[in-house]
Amino acid sequence: MHEFSIAMDIVDIATSTARKEAATVVKEIEIEIGQLSGVVMEALEFSLEAAMKGTILENARRNLIIVAGKARCTQCLSEYDTDTLFKPCPKCGTCAPDVIQGRELRVKSLIVE
Repeated sequence: MHEFSIAMDIVDIATSTARKEAATVVKEIEIEIGQLSGVVMEALEFSLEAAMKGTILENARRNLIIVAGKARCTQCLSEYDTDTLFKPCPKCGTCAPDVIQGRELRVKSLIVE
């Protein structure tokens, strides 16, 4: 399950950032996760709960934001919403999209004390 290693990295990033600001507690963490990132949300939520135990994030509110998938056709340059990496262009039918949104996986913000 690669979601646990992702959760550990998120905790490391948040802890490091909070300590740079001399914070002792993280009250809230906001994470953006792209619909096309390959992350299983339920597994990540479970993994985050385990990874945050015993850290300054232990009681932090988790705000997980799903970023919808968006692609641009490499032929006609039309942009369209997609929930898969291989969705053909609805305008011309080309099956070679350039994903422009939806692969994100980042700590967007922290609220610390």
